Amino acid sequence: MARKAKTKPGKVSMQDLRKLVNQKAGRNVAHNLTEANPTEVKDWIPTGSRWLDSIICKGQIAGIPVGKITEIAGLTSTGKSYMAAQIAANAQKQGKLVVYFDSESAIDPTFLESAGCVLDDLMYVQASSVEFVLETIEELLGATDEKILFVWDSLAFTPAISDVEGDFNPQSSMAVKARILAKGMSKITLPIADKQATLLVLNQLKDNITSGPLARITAMTTPYITPGGKALVYSYSLRIWLTGRKAKSAFVLDDKGYRVGSEVKVRIEKSRFGTQGRNCAFRIMWGSADIGVRDEESWFDAIKGSDSLTSAGAWYTLKTDNYEKKFQPSKWVALINSDTEFREHVEKIMDEEIIYRFSNRSGNATDFYEEPEDISIPVGKTK
Repeated sequence: MARKAKTKPGKVSMQDLRKLVNQKAGRNVAHNLTEANPTEVKDWIPTGSRWLDSIICKGQIAGIPVGKITEIAGLTSTGKSYMAAQIAANAQKQGKLVVYFDSESAIDPTFLESAGCVLDDLMYVQASSVEFVLETIEELLGATDEKILFVWDSLAFTPAISDVEGDFNPQSSMAVKARILAKGMSKITLPIADKQATLLVLNQLKDNITSGPLARITAMTTPYITPGGKALVYSYSLRIWLTGRKAKSAFVLDDKGYRVGSEVKVRIEKSRFGTQGRNCAFRIMWGSADIGVRDEESWFDAIKGSDSLTSAGAWYTLKTDNYEKKFQPSKWVALINSDTEFREHVEKIMDEEIIYRFSNRSGNATDFYEEPEDISIPVGKTK
C-alpha cells in the first residue's frame, strides 16, 4: 500500500498562530503586545502619598499596579496597616471590591472607616492559614469578573496548616511556608493578571543576622530580609520598604505632647517599572482624627532643592516663569489647601523635579537615590 504523502504546512498569519495556541490552552494566553494584554499595567491604585506615587513608575504618577502582586514590608510600627487601609479606601473609590485577610485579628473597624473605607463594601477574612488565603484568592478570582483588591495583613504572621496542627518545635515545620508560597504564588499570578485583580502583601522587615567573615559587610549592604522564602520575591512586581526615622523628631505630637503619628522613610526595593532604589519620606497619622498619610505636608521636602524654591532667612519663595509666592514653612499646608493656584504650581514643580527629570536622566543621579533628609515642615497643632 502506498504511503500517504505528507502535506507541508502552508503559510499562516500570526493571528492564526495565536488562535491555535489559545485553543490548545483553552483560554487566551497568546496576545498581541500592541493591543490590550495582561502584561500591561493600565490602572493604578493611589497609595495616599503623591510623592510615593511619583517614584513608583518611570515617567508618570502611578501607585499600586493593578493586575500585579505588590509587597509593602516594614519595621515594626512603621505604618504598613495604615497605608494598606488608605490604599483599600482608594480602591473602593475606583469601584473595586476589597477583600482584607487579617492574620492578627487586630483590624479596628473604626480605624478602617477613619481611613475612608466603606465597611459594607469590604470583606474581612481571618487568615487562618497560608493555604486558606491562597485557595480563597484562587476561588474568588474564578467566581467573578469584578476587579478585586486583596490585602494580606500580614504574610509573616500567617501560619501554615502544619504549624497550626503541629507542635511548637520550629524544626518540625521548617521551610514549609516558603514551599507553599512558592507553589501558591506561581498558581495565582496569571489569574490575577487576567482578571485585573491586585494582591497587596504586607510583610515584616527583619534584621539580617549572619555569621562568618563577611557578616559585617552583609549586615551593612543588606541590613533587612523578609520572611516567606526567596521564591516569593520573584512574584512581586513592586516592593515598597518602610523604615522609621531615628531623629528625636520622628514622632508627630499633639498640642499636649501626646504621640499621634510618626515619620516614615520609604524605599522602592524592587520595581519592574524602572525605579528601583528611589526614596521618599512622609508622616503617617495614627492617633488623631485625620488617620493616614500627611500627603501635602511632604511635598515641601519633595521639591526642596529645586531652582523654583529658594529661601532667604525664615521665608521661602516659590517662583516659576509666570508666578511668584513668598511664604513661611509653617503656612505651607494651609496654602496648599486654600490657594488653588499655589497648589497647581507646586504639583507642576513636583512632576518636573521627581518624574520628568528622572525619566529624562536630567541632573545628578544621586539626587534621586539618596535618602531624603528629616522632614522640614513644622508639625504644628493636631486635632
